Amino acid sequence: MTSAAFGSAITIVALGVADLAAARAFYKALGFIEADGSGDNIVFLRTAGTMLSLYPRHLLAEDACVADDGAGFDGVTLARNFSSEAEVDAAMAHAIACGGRQTKAPQKVFWGGYSGYFADPDGHLWELAYNPYLPLDANGLPRHD
Repeated sequence: MTSAAFGSAITIVALGVADLAAARAFYKALGFIEADGSGDNIVFLRTAGTMLSLYPRHLLAEDACVADDGAGFDGVTLARNFSSEAEVDAAMAHAIACGGRQTKAPQKVFWGGYSGYFADPDGHLWELAYNPYLPLDANGLPRHD
């Protein structure tokens, strides 16, 4: 895997929120359109390319295997989705080789996909994921069918 392949797209920016219902209402009021895959515990909002997701802050911290104490988790993760579990594994290995610190090894997850997390040198969290429910276009971006 080349660095260009990894850095070609940010698939999802996830915001850890204190009140999901209030956040959903706020972003919809701003004009964001809720996308398929949203539910009671997560909201996906369409943008021109990257998806914005809203997820309860404490659950986002738990998913990334970090404390929600304000000391190292700022409530935001970046995500890069791939077309297979093998691509996730390769991207994680590449990120670690580049100086990232793995916080959660790639693994099958409760929502039916496969994901892991790493922190960049400044502690910003990235999720690397294969999501069978989020088809990607030829550029690696979520399809907006």
